[in-house]
Order: sequence, then C-alpha cells, then structure tokens
Amino acid sequence: MSKLTSFETLANKDTQYTPYHEVDKDQLQKDIDAIKGTIKVGEADFQHLLKLERWGQFATISGFLLIAYVAISNVSNPEFSSFIFYTLGILGAFLIGVGNVTRWANVTHPILHGAYDKVENIPYRYTKKGFAEGRCRYVDWLDWIKPDAWAYEHNIMHHYHLGELDDPDNVEKNLEWLHEKKIPMWMKYAVIYIFASVWKILYYAPNTLRILKNKDAKVQQLRETQKLEYSPFTESGKELWKEYYLPYGLFQFVFLPLLFLPFGWGAVTTAFWFLVLGELFANLHSFLVIVPNHSAEDIYQFSTPHKTQGEYYLRQIMGSVNYNTGTDLIDFLHGFLNYQVEHHLFPNMPHSYYQKMQPIVKDICKKHNLEYRQESVFKRILMTVELMVGNTKVLRVEGV
Repeated sequence: MSKLTSFETLANKDTQYTPYHEVDKDQLQKDIDAIKGTIKVGEADFQHLLKLERWGQFATISGFLLIAYVAISNVSNPEFSSFIFYTLGILGAFLIGVGNVTRWANVTHPILHGAYDKVENIPYRYTKKGFAEGRCRYVDWLDWIKPDAWAYEHNIMHHYHLGELDDPDNVEKNLEWLHEKKIPMWMKYAVIYIFASVWKILYYAPNTLRILKNKDAKVQQLRETQKLEYSPFTESGKELWKEYYLPYGLFQFVFLPLLFLPFGWGAVTTAFWFLVLGELFANLHSFLVIVPNHSAEDIYQFSTPHKTQGEYYLRQIMGSVNYNTGTDLIDFLHGFLNYQVEHHLFPNMPHSYYQKMQPIVKDICKKHNLEYRQESVFKRILMTVELMVGNTKVLRVEGV
C-alpha cells in the first residue's frame, strides 16, 4: 500500500486542528458522556419514529397505487398517454424506493440499535429483541438482507471497529481489487455506477451472511472466509438464496406483479418492470446516503483497536462525516444518516435525539479543536467515488 497522508500532516497543511496524539481524550470522554444526562428518551421520541414509519408507508402505498394505475390503464385504455405512462410509473417506482430506504434507515436501523428500548410501555415489536424476529421479518423488514446478520455486521463489527481493517464497511480495503485492475479509468467508474444500482443484492446481503458465518467460525475456532458465496450449490450460497434472496425476491417480483394477472399479462409485465425500477432507485438512494459516511480522502482510518472510551469517541468524530441537516423531511430523505457523527457517538439513541444533540457535539468539537465535517451528500458521494476508483486515499494517523 502506498504511503498515506497522516493526520498531523493534514493539520499543518490546512486548518490547525489538534493532532490525534495531543487531544485530551479523557476530557473528551467526560464532555461527551455528559450529553447523556442532558436529553431524556421518551414517548415523544417514539412518536417521532412512528411518524417516519408512516411517511415511509405512505410512500410505499402511493408508489404501488401509481404503478397499479399505470399497469391497468396501459392495458385497458389503448390511447393511454405515453407521457403519463412514464411519468406516473417512474414516480411510483421512486416512491417505492423511498419506502424501501425508509424501512431500513429510518425504522429498522434505530430499532435494531435498541434506540427505543428505554421508552416506557414500548410495544414489543419496536424493541431490539422483538423487531423483525422470526416470521415478523416478513412484516417489519422484508429485504434482501436478513435482520440478524445485518445487526451483527453493522452494530458490532462496523461500530466498534470503525476505520480498522476489521470494519466490514472499509471502502478502501473492499475496493483494492478495483484499484489494482489494469483497465481504463472510465471502466472503473462504470463498475462503480453499476455496482451502486445492485449493491444490496451483490454486496450487502452476501457480506452480512459471510460475517455472521465468520462469527460462528471464531467460536468454533474454524478458519474464517473472505469470499462471498453466491452459488446455491455451496452451504453458504444455499442459505443466501433460501433465507436472503428468495423471500424478498419472490414477494417483490413475483407475487406483487401477479396481483395484476386478472388484467392480463401486459399489466403483469408493466408492474414487474416498474417494481424493478423501484428496486434500482432503492439501491441508488441507499448507496448515496450510506456509503459516503466514512469514505473519502479527508476521513481517517486506524491500524490498531482503540484503547479507551475517549479514544473511541475521538475516532468516531475523525472517521465520520455528516451531510446537510434541517427539517424532519430533509433528515427523512437522508435516512437520518446525515447525523453520522452523533450516531456513532451514541448509536443506541433515537433519530430525534441527534437533532437535539448536534449543537452540543459541535461545541465539544470546537472546544477540543477537532474538525466537525458536514457537507452536501452529493459532494460527499463524488469524493467517495474518487476513493473507490483509486484516485484518492484515506488518511492514517501515524502510529495508530
């Protein structure tokens, strides 16, 4: 690996932020821990979650009804306007995508962190243990990804190994194979754009399964695997198809289109293709708001585990970036992932909590002379793509 810029070099090159080794990590820990006593989690936070859930449900239902109208009208009315056909169909697909991202980012994400477990008299299905458990998965969060596998990959391996080689979301490490490919740069960009459109299927689902399998392998002192298994003729591949791909794939792209069979195969085909377009939108939307959170040339990564809670907090700040924040609608469309710094400091807190704590976290960063990154998600995705194709490198803290 090529020599990378250190934190100290960057600090001296631009703004004079406090170097990693000089930050008072004990005081930083005290300042951040003090936030816990300033804002209490209660019924209002749970109602906020329910509002986000309703918005996502409205998007899903509205999108499906628009697709249904287009599918039926296109068959029953030979003079159906092609402009209306494509406009309403694409809008329906977009709303389907928004609903998909909402179920993951705005609802599943905080619940599986246990964000609402402290709310009194919380319904069991909104707790970490009760959400998407067993058959409830088909109601709460039916997707390409299995809830328990994602919870371990994200809550444990990502949050507690941020920026390390064990971090499953280490973009630079995961894309080394593309960096080393002897192909034209335009082809590398093309690979990234194609990958973004199907990344939940080709990467997230099999990778969460791989990591969960490796957890079991560690316990049994067996060899871990770095390979993603897709073949249904292997043990992991069979589980991938049976537990991950087929439940969601059959429901979304077989059962739902077949609802239109009474109107003819033309309606079935139309519904199918707009549902596929909705899946494309969901992949692109989730890629946009998730991947840039910890990947760009100004993000720091680490070669050793953190040693203290204060150092852990420091790494969450140095290894994360926020997007623009504002109203509930803006935050909703970002999946509340635009508060990534706050989320990594307090992963088991509700989304509404991050809106309240952001000014406090900013003040703490200012007090300790730490950079608090916050930029447009569109600027950050462009920076991430440059990292993914190998044009830039992440930063390293020397000796850490």
